[in-house]
Amino acid sequence: MLGITALYAGLIALVFLVLSFRVIGYRRSNQIGLGDAGDKSLLKRIRAQANCAEYAPIGLILLALVEAQGAPGWVVHGLGITLLLGRVAHAYGFSASPPVMNLRVAGVLLTTGMIALSAIGLIAHALV
Repeated sequence: MLGITALYAGLIALVFLVLSFRVIGYRRSNQIGLGDAGDKSLLKRIRAQANCAEYAPIGLILLALVEAQGAPGWVVHGLGITLLLGRVAHAYGFSASPPVMNLRVAGVLLTTGMIALSAIGLIAHALV
């Protein structure tokens, strides 16, 4: 059972939905059906959503594998919180006008750090 991963998958799915609704709402209010129509605000919203869609799945897959390999709960929670905070920080920092670069950078570091730690841990566990 992957109960801890399920918690973070649900929370990150909610983050993704918020980002999605921001794109949908902006499209509707500005009557933009396809692409970004050269609208920089819409492009930022699209990229914030897409960035989450690009990084969250690999993070969640790795989190599930770490949990399935029997890592202690505190380790799985630590990795899950790191991924969640990374995705929220990046989305907010990227979407803000003007962008909050410190949050954007922190989000990238937290997300890629979680992915790297999980990957290294899984490789080490597999080789033992």
